[in-house]
Amino acid sequence: MIDVAARIVLFPFLAWQGYTTRRDALNLPEAAGRREGVAGQGPEVHLFIVGDSSAAGVGTSHQEEALLGQLRKRLSQTNTVHWVLDAKTGATTQQTIQRLLDRPAEKANVVSVSLGVNDITSLVPLPVWLARYNRLLNLLQEKFEADVIFVNGIPKMGYFPVLPQPLRWILGQQAKRFDWYLQRLIARRPECRFIPLDFEPDPSLMSEDGYHPGPKIYAEWGRKVFRALRKELRGQKTPQGPLPH
Repeated sequence: MIDVAARIVLFPFLAWQGYTTRRDALNLPEAAGRREGVAGQGPEVHLFIVGDSSAAGVGTSHQEEALLGQLRKRLSQTNTVHWVLDAKTGATTQQTIQRLLDRPAEKANVVSVSLGVNDITSLVPLPVWLARYNRLLNLLQEKFEADVIFVNGIPKMGYFPVLPQPLRWILGQQAKRFDWYLQRLIARRPECRFIPLDFEPDPSLMSEDGYHPGPKIYAEWGRKVFRALRKELRGQKTPQGPLPH
């Protein structure tokens, strides 16, 4: 793994690049809007979105444009959606576990998880991250009674325009590795579905900070998760009625 060797050799320079990038980067706020509520009519769906800044909608102005809004507006056409968003900018997997441990238990039969980028930039070792992610999934299933968990893959960090080279290439290679092993983990868990974040690497579709998704990427992301969710609802024995396209 050339990138691992390069990271060791270039560590002082990479650390400097990381520091200056964080120092000079545009600091966008999380999307405005309510983080829990009820919408729609029909069979009940309890939607729980968990994660980091992308789950929190950074890169959009309002939750209606973010992943939460994309899923809620589609589901609420045919279902009563009880929705909750628990996401925080900069959150790692371990920090998310702690937040969920402190949160009261509640039914969340449909869960979407977006984590990993901050673990990579925080230099969390891959085996440690996988163990933590597995613990997070257990927590969601046991405490929050998740019937199905949609695990979003790691974005293509090698195309983030805000990152300078060679830091961008090294983080991109790490992101590919984390994503590959995450898919293997999810394949062993029958309650989980993997959502690849394989969007076209077009910098013009990203937010103005060059790091987070822009509205068009959030819209496509929402469509991907909803298509997978629609398939799950159609496969349930309890009638759900016609689903929107």
